[in-house]
Parts: sequence; C-alpha cells; structure tokens
Amino acid sequence: MLGKSGPSEAGRPAILENMSKDQSHRFCVAPMLDGTDRHCRYFHRRMTRRARLYTEMITAEAIVHGDPVWHLAFNPEEHPVALQLGGSDPATLAIAAKAGEAFGYDEINLNVGCPSDRVQSGSFGACLMKAPQLVADSVAAMRAAVKIPVTVKCRIGVDDQDPDESLFGFVDLVSKAGCEIFIVHARKAWLQGLSPKENREIPPLDYEIVRRLKRARPDLSIILNGGISSLDEAEALLPDFDGVMLGRAAYGDPYLLAEVDQRIFGEARAPLRREDVAAAMIPYVRRVAETGVKPHHVTRHMLGLFHGEPGARQWRRRLSALGASAPADIIAQALDDLGAKAAAE
Repeated sequence: MLGKSGPSEAGRPAILENMSKDQSHRFCVAPMLDGTDRHCRYFHRRMTRRARLYTEMITAEAIVHGDPVWHLAFNPEEHPVALQLGGSDPATLAIAAKAGEAFGYDEINLNVGCPSDRVQSGSFGACLMKAPQLVADSVAAMRAAVKIPVTVKCRIGVDDQDPDESLFGFVDLVSKAGCEIFIVHARKAWLQGLSPKENREIPPLDYEIVRRLKRARPDLSIILNGGISSLDEAEALLPDFDGVMLGRAAYGDPYLLAEVDQRIFGEARAPLRREDVAAAMIPYVRRVAETGVKPHHVTRHMLGLFHGEPGARQWRRRLSALGASAPADIIAQALDDLGAKAAAE
C-alpha cells in the first residue's frame, strides 16, 4: 500500500546496516523528472535489491507549502531510496529535509545540476555552482535538521567556469559543511542556449577531472554520473570511483538492472526473467488502481522492459495504446500477447 514509510528502521533491508561507505552508492539510478516517481522505483526494485534509487527532484517549497504526503509518500519496498530536493533557501531546505527523514528516506540529496529554465528562475539547480557558499550553508542547515546523510549532485561547472577551479573549490567548501558524498555529472551545464536534453548530451564528458577529484579527495565518496550507457561501462569505471549513477540508460532499458546485484555487488542470486518481472508488477497495478491510480501511470515506466527482444514493439504498443483507459489487467494482456507470439513462432 502506498503511504508513509515511517521514520523507524523497521522494514529497511539489513544490507543498509552492513554496507561500508564506499558501497552504499556503488550503483545508483539517477533522479529523473517525469521519470523516477514512486511507481517507477517500485518497478526498478523488482529487478535489483541493491541499487540506490532517487526520487524526481522535488522543490523544498512544494513540500513546505504543499501536501507533503502527496510529494513524499512511497512504498517501503523502495529502500534504499533518496529524496532529491531542489531549492536555495537553507531554512526551507532544512524543513523539507526533516520532513523527508520523517517519511523514512535514507538520504537527502541536493540538486546542484539541473539547468532547466524553471529551475534557474527559482535560483537553484545548476546555477548554484556559482554560489558554493550558499550550497554549503544549505548543507549545514539540512545536516543540523536530520541524522540521515545529506549529499550533493552537481556538475563540473557551468558556462565559462574553469572546472579545475569550480569543481574543486565547490567540493572543498561544501565538504567543510559536512557533505561527504558528491555525485558528479561529468559535464558542464550551459545555462543559456542549451535545453536540458542538450545539456545531457552536448557538453563534452570529462571523466578525467572527476578521477582527479577522487584521487585528490580520497576521504570523500565520489560517484560518477553522465554518459554511462551499460553495465559493461559501469564495471569498467568502478575501480576509479566509489560508485556510478545511470540515468536514461536505466530508464530506457530497465532490464539491465536485473544484473546489477550479481555483476556490481557480487550476489549469487540469478536475475529474474523479464516475464517474471512483468508478472511481479500485476498485483501492484491492481492494488494502486483501487486507490485511483490509473494503470498507465505505472506501465509507462515499463515500456522498455523487453528492449532489444522479440516482441518488444508489440509489448510497447499493448501497454501504451489505451493510455488512461487501460484496464488493471493490461500487463497480463501484454504478457499473453507475447506468449501467443512466441508460440506462433
């Protein structure tokens, strides 16, 4: 049942207690606007116990002045899960962080990387790379309000900043405020002239500067984000960092998450088949449908489950064709279609 997960440790996987710092963020799924909502995270958790999941960015103002249950409620099965906040007022961020902790989140993450016009108009996101003292003040205020980790997701710089100065100076100042975990998108953000999508693709990746950051600041956990498109790439990069974060690759081809526990964390448990992952979502869709959630709000996150497999197009068409009028048994219907196609072949 969707709802408040609760601030206690009850129900959290024991693995959270047994992880060393450098393993807690070894593999993360990036926060994505219009992507990583509670239904997406529940789906992703069918495939991996160990990956750290993130909410969409939620503004601190929305939590403080809106309906916190609407914004913060999640499924207990989502742990370990982090709340990503957007904002630039330390006092408001502290109140929102405290609310997130009360709902049971495992981490509060501050967005210092989103370049969208909406975020810039609120003077937060990537533009905060130009205000490291304000970020440090915000981190200090949130850390004073909560006991769970407060982390930062940032860029290597914005606009004409020199990353050797902007990134290292930013991390040094913010770490003094108590932040020990930095998720670094290894691209600059251009605040004017590029769309958010273009800012994920056009500015060149610079993994080497993030490597140098990790070597120079070994006491900090440095998580690499940006341009990682497969588990093969993730595995190749992990020796240099404390973790990796995948975004669009994990969303567009979610079944790659089924091998994360085995390949990234060394677990012996074999991954579920795609069909079993889909079947595991059927009771969830029926359950949330009883609370008024349209099935397509869940199944839209599942369109890529059979990516690259026979029947993938038919799967996507079945799940998306009916839109908001899709029935609660739409996944079962789509699986039946795949079974019939396989039998015919």
